[in-house]
Amino acid sequence: MNTSNLRGRTATITGAGSGIGQAVAKTLWRSGCSLILVGRRHHKLLETREQCLAEQGVEDAAIHVESMDATDLVSVRRLSKLEVAANVDIIINSAGMHGGFPLITESDPEQWSKVLNTNVVGPYYMTRLFAPGMKQREWGRIINMSSAASLSEPQSAGSVYSLSKIALNRFTRQLAQELEGTGVTANAIHPGEVKTEMWRAIKDDTANRGAAGDSLRTWAEMVEKTGGDPPQKAADLVLEIIAGEYSGVNGRFLWIEDGIQKPAETW
Repeated sequence: MNTSNLRGRTATITGAGSGIGQAVAKTLWRSGCSLILVGRRHHKLLETREQCLAEQGVEDAAIHVESMDATDLVSVRRLSKLEVAANVDIIINSAGMHGGFPLITESDPEQWSKVLNTNVVGPYYMTRLFAPGMKQREWGRIINMSSAASLSEPQSAGSVYSLSKIALNRFTRQLAQELEGTGVTANAIHPGEVKTEMWRAIKDDTANRGAAGDSLRTWAEMVEKTGGDPPQKAADLVLEIIAGEYSGVNGRFLWIEDGIQKPAETW
């Protein structure tokens, strides 16, 4: 893979303070990208920044930390007007929220809306404000972290997370259609069965769900037993989309290599 064309590129990564977002940040830093790390927890973003700087980088690359909520339009607009964000070429929408497994009729409306905002509205805000500049420069990559959960049959509980990822998939496909021929691409990926903070939340939430939580409890236990897919696999796939085998692909749902979850038919 030739990553030399990434030098001078700027990548904005939401959810960059942990898990998959952190792995992607470190991988793009090693490849020569300047980074804008976005997340709610400032100390976690600083940890990612320190880990990047501890690795080999390039002299002209830089790392900017922006503590903010990507679902807050005012904050995203403020970010887009900063000098460091003037030439964003890559958007990695990695921030995600699960929301637990309440039945729809027993769910918390505020929590339900928060999951949809984090997983769908946040990527929309980031794309809406940065993609026009990519189109003007005739190059850009937008990658949305989806989930195989968006492809599965409805379970006995846990509706909002899957719903949000279904919506994100459709958003990605529509965006890709509108970007066709501009030099900018949009794709969604399943990052694998990763042992992240979200996995921990799922494990804890299903512990007392009884039969309603059986399938997801089994999934959480499987991830714990196997150790899950390394987040680096998702980061490697991101790099392939930006500069490798999939660099010309647009509007696809892509899978990590040799993941625990076997690829399902998508589009």
